[in-house]
Amino acid sequence: MMDTRSDKRESTTPEAGEDALDDPLPEGGQKEGHRLLYRLVAIGIVLIALAVVIGTHMFLSERYASKARTEAERRLALHASAIAAQLQRYTTVPLLLARDGALAKALSERDFADTSRRLISYLKEIGPGSLILLDASGKVVAATDRQLLGRDMGRARFFIDALRTSRTVFAITSDEAGRRRFFHARRIEKDGRPLGVIAAEADLSGIEAGWRGTLDGYIVTDSTGEVLLASNPAWRDRPLEEALAALPPEKALEEARNRLGDWRFAPGGFAPGSSTSIIRSEVRIPFRGWRLIHFSTTEPVRERINGIIAIELMAFALLAAFAFYILSRRALTRSFAFERESIALRRLNERLQQEIAEREKAERHLKVAEQSLEQSSKLAALGEMSAAVSHELNQPLAAMKTYLAGARLLLQRGRREEAIASFQRIDDLISRMSTITRQLKSYARKGGDELRPVDMREVVGGALDIMRPQIRDENVRIESMLPDRPVMVMGDQMRLEQVLVNLIRNGIDATCGQAERRIEIMLTGGDNVLLSVRDNGRGIADLDQLFEPFYTTKKPGDGLGLGLAISSSIVADLGGRLSARNGERGGAVFEIHLPGWQEEEPRRAAE
Repeated sequence: MMDTRSDKRESTTPEAGEDALDDPLPEGGQKEGHRLLYRLVAIGIVLIALAVVIGTHMFLSERYASKARTEAERRLALHASAIAAQLQRYTTVPLLLARDGALAKALSERDFADTSRRLISYLKEIGPGSLILLDASGKVVAATDRQLLGRDMGRARFFIDALRTSRTVFAITSDEAGRRRFFHARRIEKDGRPLGVIAAEADLSGIEAGWRGTLDGYIVTDSTGEVLLASNPAWRDRPLEEALAALPPEKALEEARNRLGDWRFAPGGFAPGSSTSIIRSEVRIPFRGWRLIHFSTTEPVRERINGIIAIELMAFALLAAFAFYILSRRALTRSFAFERESIALRRLNERLQQEIAEREKAERHLKVAEQSLEQSSKLAALGEMSAAVSHELNQPLAAMKTYLAGARLLLQRGRREEAIASFQRIDDLISRMSTITRQLKSYARKGGDELRPVDMREVVGGALDIMRPQIRDENVRIESMLPDRPVMVMGDQMRLEQVLVNLIRNGIDATCGQAERRIEIMLTGGDNVLLSVRDNGRGIADLDQLFEPFYTTKKPGDGLGLGLAISSSIVADLGGRLSARNGERGGAVFEIHLPGWQEEEPRRAAE
């Protein structure tokens, strides 16, 4: 066999064989050629390794950093919701207690023998925190914390603000230990004469204590930038910039790691100039312009990337060793070239068959992965919808709990009419919650609600009544231009109010940062009813995706992008159209087009 191949090769390539015999390469030239080949292979492997390592580092840095940032924003949104719920939980407590005749009688007759015990019984129904009753001079006459009895709190901010107005006020004070205390207070009066002040404290110390058990940093600031709550005591009671200058986030996170005894990473990893960086995330707390700031380190991301790069470098080292081994073996076994070629062909054939089998297996796995991805997408959409329902129903549930507690106290005192009024408010809230869930489901399923004639002027009035507290808090001016006569359409008033509430809320968010925040509402009647909502905000950057589900321009935690999609679906179900454009004078203009309804039309049909 070998001789036959040699004969065939010599017969087909005589000139090449003669050249090889006439001009044989010297031994020194062969060695030099082998050295050059080794150098080229080494340089190639090094260049490929550098390219792969650099590319891997860039890709993984962006991917893992984005994942870490998303996780931090998710935790931040949960903490912000917990703070807002804890603060808003006590908003209506002073209002209910200010109407308690027993407290007013105790202040009038100066008889406080059972008042503290009464406040303690109230506190058991409300939850964590404290209740304080002060007379008109600011002296504590009853409290759930008996150590406060007899203390003069006449200079406390909540006491002064509550005496000046008949509304519930919110104020922040500091005790002797320098700890921040958050009070909702209201004046107790009789015949227009102030008798004292009832104050309910929202206890946020548990949330702040929970932060100290984590490896991250948290800061809560008010609308002026003053630090109210912080995971590190060195940050509190300072402006934000001054607090961060006094204790940088890197140092604070290192202290937290040392305090918790987490030695997974080397000490001093947060020192200035190191490769570790800090991820800073912010979210707005829906309470008086407060903001929650979160600091986390990229140290776990860096360790994970370094581990992957180390594996790659080890693989390239093995590849280089294998390449040099193959080259050396090739130089030593040139005489067995033909046999090795046949072996290589057989191995190549086996690899090809193995690769074909692996590709078929990969295709089967790909189909399974596609099905899993489709299921994950459905679950993600379900999670987003669940978060939306939770966000919309949070405040009604908190208010219902407060009304139930108040109704229980009123029934115990035999005040049935006031208790029935509280139950009526609870029934209204339940109706409102039912409407919210039905509206959220309307995006996925067309509604089948019975339609009736609706005056669009009442829709505008109802929506403005719902949004009036937020309009007042955000200092937004509403200019409404409504006709004197009814403007009737065939629809559902609750669903139309929800659409208008969404548009007004978007207008309030869009006008943030404007010197004068203004929203114009214009209603015109006729065969085609037009309701337009115009704001003087920044305008709309992407009109094409505006009504797509889960598309939003807000920061994470401020919105899910379902409001406009649901609103568009509601208007379409009523036979109308919701459109948006940028105004000529700036800002955004949303227009609701609905077919008009005339009362004479059904009468003529009946005749």
